[in-house]
Amino acid sequence: MATLTGTTQGGLTWEPKFVKEIDQEKCIGCGRCFKVCGRNILELQALNEDGEFIDEDDGEIVRKVMTIANGHLCIGCQACSRICPKNCYTHEAQNN
Repeated sequence: MATLTGTTQGGLTWEPKFVKEIDQEKCIGCGRCFKVCGRNILELQALNEDGEFIDEDDGEIVRKVMTIANGHLCIGCQACSRICPKNCYTHEAQNN
């Protein structure tokens, strides 16, 4: 299988790595990743005391965590991972 690669402006080979997972146990919901991503990939979700996702109007919110809402829009820049203070992100290269 071929690996998806690109070339930087300086002529270096670059391999994009796409967002695969966010560790909900580590995530503190700070929103830094959301702010750095301009592709509408991430969404902040509320959790109840059982750790289940809920609508903000449907119960007591214990905390909020980031989720992958539109992973298919990811371009593999890994900016979300680099800005994350808790190292929550897992990225993966895409094989063609």
